[in-house]
Amino acid sequence: MRVALGLGRRGMGQTWPNPAVGCVIVNAGRIVGRGQTQAGGRPHAETEALAQAGALARGATAYVTLEPCAHHGQTPPCASALIEAGIARVVAPLEDNDSRVSGRGFAMLRDAGIEVSLGVCAQEAARDHAGFLKLKAIGRPFVTLKLASSFDGRIATATGESQWITGAAARADVHHLRSRHDAVMVGGGTARADDPMLTVRGMGDVRQPVRVVVSRRLDLPLMGKLAMSAKDVPLWLCHGPDADSYLAEAWQGIGARLLPCGLDGRQLDIVSVLDALGAAGLTRVFCEGGGALAASLLSADLVDELVGYTAGMAIGAEGLPAIGAMGLARLSKAPRFKLAETRTVGADVMHRWVRER
Repeated sequence: MRVALGLGRRGMGQTWPNPAVGCVIVNAGRIVGRGQTQAGGRPHAETEALAQAGALARGATAYVTLEPCAHHGQTPPCASALIEAGIARVVAPLEDNDSRVSGRGFAMLRDAGIEVSLGVCAQEAARDHAGFLKLKAIGRPFVTLKLASSFDGRIATATGESQWITGAAARADVHHLRSRHDAVMVGGGTARADDPMLTVRGMGDVRQPVRVVVSRRLDLPLMGKLAMSAKDVPLWLCHGPDADSYLAEAWQGIGARLLPCGLDGRQLDIVSVLDALGAAGLTRVFCEGGGALAASLLSADLVDELVGYTAGMAIGAEGLPAIGAMGLARLSKAPRFKLAETRTVGADVMHRWVRER
C-alpha cells in the first residue's frame, strides 16, 4: 500500500479534478502491475496497473489508495475493470466520499465475489487525498499557506525590497510544492508589486498549476508577466461585482478566466473566493500571499496547512509583515497549528504546520 501511495503522490497537482490515486497489483508475492492516475485525471490508476499486469492480474491482489470508482464517466467504472480482469482481492485504505461512488465501488466488488479489505494506511491516504475529500465534503479546496520570511517575520524592507530573503534551495523547494498543488494563489497587491509568473520551473515537463489572483477591481498590469503568459498558462482572476467592465473584457480577451465573487465589506469575501475555486474543480490551492490575503484566510479559518521558510536575517519593525492585521484581542481567538515537519533547506529552515481541528 505504501508503494501505491508513493505512486499516487507523483500525480499530486496533475490530476485535478480527480484524486491522485496509485495502484499496485501483486500476484504470488510479486508486483506485476503499477499505475497512477495520469495528468488531467485520465486514465485512472487501476486501468494503468491492469494494463501492465495483463493476464497476471487474474487471481491477484490490487492495492488501491482510494475506493475504485463505480460510475460511468469518460471511462467505464474501475470496479468493473478489476472484476473483468479477474482480481481476487482488493485492499484499500478508505472509502471515496464522492456521492457517485461512496461505497458503491466496494459493493460491486463484493457482489462479484472479490474480497475487500479496508483500513490499510488509512491515515496516510486521508492526508494524501485531503484536497479531493474536502472538495467533495464541503465544496472547497485544501489550502496551503506558504510564508517565506526573515527571522522576525518580515517579507520585505520598508522600501519594498524582497528579493531574496530566503536562498536558492528554499526557492527550489517552493517550486516542488507548487507542482503538488492544482493552483498557486496570490493577492492583487502581490501581483502588482512583484509581477510574478507563479509557474513551476526546474521540475521538467509538468502540468502547470492554475495561477489565481484575487483582485476585487481587476486593476492588474495588462503588460505584466501574468498577462503576457495568460494564453499559455491558465490564469484565473477572482473579482468583485464592481470590477471595471473594460478591464474584465481586456483580461478575457487575452485568455484569463474570470470568477465573480461576493464582497465582505470593502474586500472580496474569501469564503466566496474558495467556493468559486471549488466549483471550478480545484482540490489543492497553494497561497503565496501577500499579507492581507494571508490574514483573511487565517481569520476565516480556511487554512489547512502552513509552510514557512525562515531565513537567518532580521529586518526590523519597519519591514513589511508576512501577515496583515487580523484584529485579534485574545490569544484564545488565534488559529492554532500543530508542527508536522521541520528541516533545513540550504541556509534556511522549513517548518510545516497542520490545522488543529
